[in-house]
This record gives sequence, structure tokens and C-alpha cells, in this order.
Amino acid sequence: MGFSEGLIRVMPGWEISLWGHTLNLGVFVPLMIFPLVLVAIAVYPFIEGWITGDKREHHILDRPRNAPVRTGLGAAWISLYLVLLVGGGNDLFATHFHLSLNSITYFVRVGFFAVPVIVFIITKRWCLGLQRRDKEKVLHGRETGVIKRLPHGEFVEVHAQLPQKDLFKLTAHEQHQPVELPAQADENGVARKAGVVTRTRAKLSRGFYGEGSQIPKPTSEEHHEITSGHGHH
Repeated sequence: MGFSEGLIRVMPGWEISLWGHTLNLGVFVPLMIFPLVLVAIAVYPFIEGWITGDKREHHILDRPRNAPVRTGLGAAWISLYLVLLVGGGNDLFATHFHLSLNSITYFVRVGFFAVPVIVFIITKRWCLGLQRRDKEKVLHGRETGVIKRLPHGEFVEVHAQLPQKDLFKLTAHEQHQPVELPAQADENGVARKAGVVTRTRAKLSRGFYGEGSQIPKPTSEEHHEITSGHGHH
């Protein structure tokens, strides 16, 4: 209950008086936010399935780095939970760390909106960086620490090709492609306008799987070209 307690403790004590009755927003707003967050967590798998069109059963989890947006959303949710947990125990944090109770409350109020966004951006970029490193390892192998001098005097580090099982691990994941909007006109030249649901799905799909949300896997042609000797040490 620390999550809901934090919502109540940091919510300003706003009130609305109408027709002789008082509505305490300090309790009403947290009461509305708490179930909405839980519902969002529950329906997220169905939203992602609708975006990708993938309705299959999945019994093996994706590596977090191979799903940057999903991993970023999960990390953002955890950060939100921790921020509100601090708000729910603001009295204990204030007494144990000798901090101002009001300062903790204001920090949680700002952090409720800012921290999840910052964590999402950092986590997504982190995952993309790990994807780039995996791609580099697939194409160029692992570093061996052996330095070799070429005939023209250049020093290079010898890279060893990864075993087949490691190549499979780094390339076996499936990469979904963004949903494309249908053509604006059919085969007869009649205008065909995409509906709101179709446009929304395409926009979300670009956010999840478009450029900047995943690093393309190395192809077998790229791997063969590099490991065949052209520029490969």
C-alpha cells in the first residue's frame, strides 16, 4: 500500500465546494489514479499485441535490450513506484536522514512527473547501446587482447569470431516492423482514408519499432562479407 499512501500524502489539499457539499480532491484524485495505473499495467500486453498483430503464445522472454520501449516503460513504472514509496514514508525518510518533510513532499510531487520520463529515456538509450554492442560483436567478433602489426606498420587487435551458440543468442530475437498505413487510393484510383484506429496503431507502431527504437540485426550477408576477409582481422 506504499504506492497509494504516497499518492495521498503528496497530493495538495485541494477542495471543491458545490451546492453545499465539499469534495476533497486530496483523497479523490489519488483514489482515481491508483486503479488507473494498475489497469494500465494489466492491459499493456494486449496493447502491444494489438500494435504488432502478434497473437501467438510466447514461452521464452525477450532479452530486455531487444525490447527497448517495453523495457523503458517497465523501468519507468518501477521508478514511479519507488518515488511514491518515498512519499508514503516521508516521515521516516525525514527523521532518519534529517531532511525537511516539506522538501521530500515537493521532491515527490515533481518526481511523479519527471522521474519516469527521465528513466524511460535513459533505459531506452541504454538498451540501444547494448544492441549496437551485440551487433558489433556479431560482425567483428570478440576482442582477444592480441596485437598484430600489419606489413605497412599499422597495429590492430586480433578479433576472434564468436561461437555459433553465441551468434544464435545475439541474433535469434524477432524484430517487428512498423505498421504501414494503407495506400491513399485503391487500385481504381478511389480515395481511401485511413480511420482513426488505423492511424493510431501505425503511430504507436513507429514509436515502438521505428527508426530510433531498435537497431537492425546484422544480416547473414553482412556477416559473411566481413568475416570473409575484407577488413576483418
